[in-house]
Amino acid sequence: MTTTEHAEQPNRRDFLYLATGATAVWGAAFLAWPFIDQMNPDAASLALASTDVDLSQIAEGQVVSVKWRGKPVFIWNRTKQQIEEASKTPLGDLPDKNARNANLPSDADASDANRGAKGKENWLIVTGVCTHLGCVPLANSGDFGGWLCPCHGSHYDAAGRIRRGPAPENLAIPPYAFEGDTKIKIG
Repeated sequence: MTTTEHAEQPNRRDFLYLATGATAVWGAAFLAWPFIDQMNPDAASLALASTDVDLSQIAEGQVVSVKWRGKPVFIWNRTKQQIEEASKTPLGDLPDKNARNANLPSDADASDANRGAKGKENWLIVTGVCTHLGCVPLANSGDFGGWLCPCHGSHYDAAGRIRRGPAPENLAIPPYAFEGDTKIKIG
């Protein structure tokens, strides 16, 4: 004796279950969208995605701080003497041998030439956040003539490279581009 099993034919109740389930999924997505959308950055944050800076107002030897993405960025018009001293530092003396320059490959060394812009060596642009615990270092301070983080004693040289203290990395260099001789765009 053989038995054959037949699949039940869909009926009206099956259709109602599917229609109710599809409506519930669509409704849940519709209700969840405002909560998901509120996590996107607001217009003010998006406006800070890049910052234009006029360099003509920065005197030789002066450090200026600007805001970019809520962080301080230091722009330093270095003197020839400061550039020469930073260039003389052997890479072997540096705790962090990576340039940390967003404009160069990640494996670039921390020479002074890789910390600045080619042809515009006097300009040093670094993110003004200590790599130890996120403090804001003081410009033209410390044992190496660059920055000093007063909170924990990290000393950076005139190229923004860590020389002494608990900071593990050099000051980061944000992405930037020169737009002429007297203007840069950060970001």
